[in-house]
Amino acid sequence: MNLVSRPPNAPGRPKDPEKRAAILAAAQSLFPSKGYDAVSMDAIAQAAGVSKLTLYSHFTDKDTLFGAAVEEFCEHQLPHQAFELHPELSLHEALMLIAKGFLELTMDECAIQLFRVMAAQAGQNTKLAEIFFKVGPRRTLKDMEMFLSQRCESGDLDIPVPGKAAEHFFVMLKGVRHMRTLVGVAPLPDASERLAHAEEVVDVFIRAYGRRNPEGT
Repeated sequence: MNLVSRPPNAPGRPKDPEKRAAILAAAQSLFPSKGYDAVSMDAIAQAAGVSKLTLYSHFTDKDTLFGAAVEEFCEHQLPHQAFELHPELSLHEALMLIAKGFLELTMDECAIQLFRVMAAQAGQNTKLAEIFFKVGPRRTLKDMEMFLSQRCESGDLDIPVPGKAAEHFFVMLKGVRHMRTLVGVAPLPDASERLAHAEEVVDVFIRAYGRRNPEGT
């Protein structure tokens, strides 16, 4: 019998980016709406219109897929590029770009459902919580800390501990409205409400941390 084997280091068949996108879209729909435990890899494969073999060729297990789905959702709503130093933008404009993206991210119906899923998992699945925090909140905080450090170096801000200031910024943006929406006693804010809130938070943040001259003006 004549067998022709592939060299050990030869690349396999390239993965189809469209199928990966379909899998992530299915995961982003099913995990928030049905909960992590109630969603099987079979259900995700069926919703994405792919085989289980294809699904597992992209994501080795459900935890990996969950993390990738959360990360992709965060990157779509609040991309890393929003935190890069854009010299053409004023401090106010740059902070508004981040604030609006963050509110789009956290005040999205899918995001609210996902927060509820994570709350329901509290104390039960520590690994899942760690995955969620790593690819979501921690990633956003690290990006904001980098942004604030750069703006301090450029002379726009005066912040002793940029990491703590990043926390303050996002906590102010979420405010009480996020909690009220999360527990179901308030609707999601509309676009005009989000914009007004972002403006208010950015103004407060700049007053607190904006660089002042020696005379304090």
